Amino acid sequence: MRIRVLGCSGAIAQGCRTTSFLIDDDVLIDAGTGVGDLTLDEMARVGDVLLTHSHLDHVAALPLMLDAVAARRMAQGLGPIRVHALPETIAALKAHVFNGVIWPDFSAIPRADAPLIVFVALQVGQRLFLAGKQIEALPAVHTVPAVGYAVSAGAGHWVFSGDTERNPAFWARINELAVSHLVIETAFSDREQAIAQRSLHLAPATLAQELAQIAIGCQYPIYITHTKPAETGLIVDEIRRFDGEPRHDIRWLTTGDVFEV
Repeated sequence: MRIRVLGCSGAIAQGCRTTSFLIDDDVLIDAGTGVGDLTLDEMARVGDVLLTHSHLDHVAALPLMLDAVAARRMAQGLGPIRVHALPETIAALKAHVFNGVIWPDFSAIPRADAPLIVFVALQVGQRLFLAGKQIEALPAVHTVPAVGYAVSAGAGHWVFSGDTERNPAFWARINELAVSHLVIETAFSDREQAIAQRSLHLAPATLAQELAQIAIGCQYPIYITHTKPAETGLIVDEIRRFDGEPRHDIRWLTTGDVFEV
């Protein structure tokens, strides 16, 4: 299984793309602005999109991608793209994006009985089997209903926290899995700890508390994602200070990184 990082920034700037991961060549986890770097052929091969939550930095490219590949998918008879998400996320997309005002409702285009997309509701803890991959929706704690994901093709699990703050249920579950890589958000620096808490994101001090919940004897690379571009250098320094021994194998995710699991 191959996982390509299309975007991993908490905001846009030159060279910064927001969250999206391409699994093999047919599944997207989140659809942030990084999707725009795919070719039309690559976008047309995506059959399933799994969203962590409804915030714009995680869904911004979805309506634009659908528009870009619509004619090609219909001409090739590829059927609808399946968008998997929590019911609350689906409701938000229908109300605020695919509403005929912000963007056309592709769940009824070209016809209601032959749409370009279908929405598929999922629940925390649910396991999906898509194109040879097992994908489990993990608990997340955010300002809107949200999930993370664990993805496996039979070996270790590549785990993505999604946007979250303190989250004991997440650690309880991944401590039961054979984790090969963990991608975890740290959106703010400690000097913005109050904003992080209010917006339910992690900062280095809370990240340290979260990583302390990793089960004894479990070792795997931990990749930091979703940093704000203006804060990234400070966040890196603060994480290095608390993990100076180091106790964990902490790395920094960058667009273009590829995981082989």
